[in-house]
Amino acid sequence: MYKRKLVLIMTLNCKEICGARMLDKEGYRPNVGIILTNSRKQVFWGKRIREHSWQFPQGGIKHGESPEQAMYRELHEEVGLLPEHVEIIGRTRNWLRYTVPDHWIRREWRGSYKGQKQIWFLLKLVGRDCDVSLRATEHPEFDAWRWNEYWVPLENVIDFKREVYKQALGELAKLLFSRNDPRRLPRGDHWEPAVKTEETQAKPEST
Repeated sequence: MYKRKLVLIMTLNCKEICGARMLDKEGYRPNVGIILTNSRKQVFWGKRIREHSWQFPQGGIKHGESPEQAMYRELHEEVGLLPEHVEIIGRTRNWLRYTVPDHWIRREWRGSYKGQKQIWFLLKLVGRDCDVSLRATEHPEFDAWRWNEYWVPLENVIDFKREVYKQALGELAKLLFSRNDPRRLPRGDHWEPAVKTEETQAKPEST
């Protein structure tokens, strides 16, 4: 059942983006991912509606949108927050890509759609927890959420997204934690081998 649901989701996305010519020349759809933190440096962790998988908010970049504009739109659509509820700490410097396995994509789209390329944003919630609303739109993405430790349990993430989660969290951890904070380093069974932390790649938000 879960696989059939994901096939449908991927098929609908592919029809939309192929029709709108939003794929790059390699077949990846531009997308944003959102890591929302609180004052304790925990992260928003959302349960996909009527499923048993958890993930960060994410969504496609529409024609004419910048990644930041898409991020604010997706933040409201999926989490119910407005720009005044958050501060941008930083973002990944480069696109991070994941490829969707062919058997999870409708056959007629396998020659064009390959997956997603994402810019990830690290945000700080400056509003209140009660500002979060999972019913901000008629088509919610999540039916539950919680604050989770920064290094989220990757076993709850669909397998082909795990490497991108590692890359995004590893890169952005440098902007959230000080060098002496032990939370700067990956923790958990699914975080081995450790993400490289010696190279500073994340892009802090300019002031």
